[in-house]
Amino acid sequence: MAVTTASRPRRTARAQGTLALLWRSSVGKKAAMAASGLVLLGYLVLHMIGNLKIFFGPGELNGYAAWLRTIGQPFLGHAWFLWIARTTLVAAVVVHGVAAYQLSRRDLAARPTGYRHTRARQTYATRTMRWGGVILALFVVWHILDLTTLTVNPVAEPGHPYQNVVGAFHTWYDGGIYCVAMLALGLHVRHGFWSAAQTLGLNNPRRDRALKFTANLLALLLTAGFLSVPIAVMAGVVR
Repeated sequence: MAVTTASRPRRTARAQGTLALLWRSSVGKKAAMAASGLVLLGYLVLHMIGNLKIFFGPGELNGYAAWLRTIGQPFLGHAWFLWIARTTLVAAVVVHGVAAYQLSRRDLAARPTGYRHTRARQTYATRTMRWGGVILALFVVWHILDLTTLTVNPVAEPGHPYQNVVGAFHTWYDGGIYCVAMLALGLHVRHGFWSAAQTLGLNNPRRDRALKFTANLLALLLTAGFLSVPIAVMAGVVR
């Protein structure tokens, strides 16, 4: 028993050392970025489906929002599931952002001065991912202040997400900010999904066409789904 107990700290230390070594490598950072990106992508798909309930009226969307706070009861307390989900998402965003930044710095440090044609081919995707990520990070802060904490929402009715969404998107700047961010999201998902597939070793000549089609389809559906809400409100379809 003593040997078993003493071996546990050593196993834990070895595991932590392996994770630290993996994180310090570019391969580990790419894997962490891909895994965290897939977590965020799953959230986006579910979030978009939930948002579309606005087209079925205030009772449907408000009821859905109330249900989210009861998931896991009575084992979990009220709204505990939401806080667990938020904590997981924050962790995924931090891992994704830190890995992306550090990989970008390594890429700049290791980039040769020649090979201009290769660099030109990489510029569009690289800039799209980098600036798209910055736009989305700023948008997330605004979105939380607008529709979660209701700090900047002109209506601000706690417990009434339908009314809050309609009130927010009646202002041109809120709708405009949301639309620009969703276009950036579509490009980010398109490039990110393909990059994640490469990092996780899912791509090969036989699968490339299917993976590219999936990346384009996901980006299109997410962009269209998220854009449909502010456009419907601003057009007066949802009121």
